[in-house]
Amino acid sequence: MIRWELIDRGRVPGEGKDLLLYRRGEEYAIRVDGVELMNSRVHASEEALAELACPRIAGRSRPRILIGGLGMGFTTAAALRHAGAGARLIVAEVVPAVVAWNRGPLAHLAGRPLEDPRVKVREIDVAVILRAGREAYDAILLDVDNGPAGLTRADNDWLYAPAGLRASYAALRPGGVLAIWSVAPEPGFSRRLRREGFAVEEISARARGSGAGGQRTIWLAERPAAPASRRR
Repeated sequence: MIRWELIDRGRVPGEGKDLLLYRRGEEYAIRVDGVELMNSRVHASEEALAELACPRIAGRSRPRILIGGLGMGFTTAAALRHAGAGARLIVAEVVPAVVAWNRGPLAHLAGRPLEDPRVKVREIDVAVILRAGREAYDAILLDVDNGPAGLTRADNDWLYAPAGLRASYAALRPGGVLAIWSVAPEPGFSRRLRREGFAVEEISARARGSGAGGQRTIWLAERPAAPASRRR
């Protein structure tokens, strides 16, 4: 039986904990505090995040897409496949080691998406980019932590709180889409999105694809093309 081998570790900024990269044969896993965050054999829902969002902006010739959370590169690779030749992708990843792994031992898993000239990687918290952007993106794809119920960084909670959702709304162009991945459903989160002016669809996606694996949750939240009133 092949055992898991620790390949590398990377510090999570501001948290005093490490992400651990493991390999077992051709299988890779990233863990924190003994919990597996992602596995190279289970990535269908990460791809679905882009596959569901990109058709919503299909009519735009040069879409700008912000991806929060690099993971093992599967969401970025799927966005490249579905966004078109004119797309420009900005990938924000706060853990430098994760970027290094995607250029090194994990690069082959998703087909080396970081080598595509349409992709720009920024080693920064996606929240910093959201706060600075105004009507800058056609789509924002967030696969940060475990979703609204975070695990890795307390600072990630801001993204899913009203202030973070308002920042995402402001950073989207009219008619743009915010897509959010979560390991599990989050009661009341759809309602929270609607309070900030989004039109919301909540979708279940299988972790492994082809009807296999556990259920994951994806929210597709569109900023209306015309101004929408927000309830407070």
